Amino acid sequence: MAKGDPKKPKGKTSAYAFFVQTCREEHRKKNPEVPVNFAEFFKKCSERWKTMFGKEKCKFDEMAKADWEMKDYGPAKGGKKRKDPNAPKRPPSGFFLFFSELCPKIEPTNLGVSIGDVTKKS
Repeated sequence: MAKGDPKKPKGKTSAYAFFVQTCREEHRKKNPEVPVNFAEFFKKCSERWKTMFGKEKCKFDEMAKADWEMKDYGPAKGGKKRKDPNAPKRPPSGFFLFFSELCPKIEPTNLGVSIGDVTKKS
């Protein structure tokens, strides 16, 4: 059972995600038959990303800015549903039933004390 709008796009892809995609494509071109050990691959990618300078990262930043898929997306129509004023109220929780019995016993001994302080004592 899916929540939300099924037509909603995934969202923005980061510059680092584009960098990892290009690294993976490069690896496939160089070594098409060698399986990828993802732990080592991502570790090497992260080390390479950390040592890159701004000029090299700029290419991936531009790709990320151009990828913004949500710019043309508008939220689903209909909005929030209104609560029915004639709907029955929910039954009180166990704590409220307990507190409604306990409160009259505590109030006479603690005149002038706020309700919050009374609940802390109980």
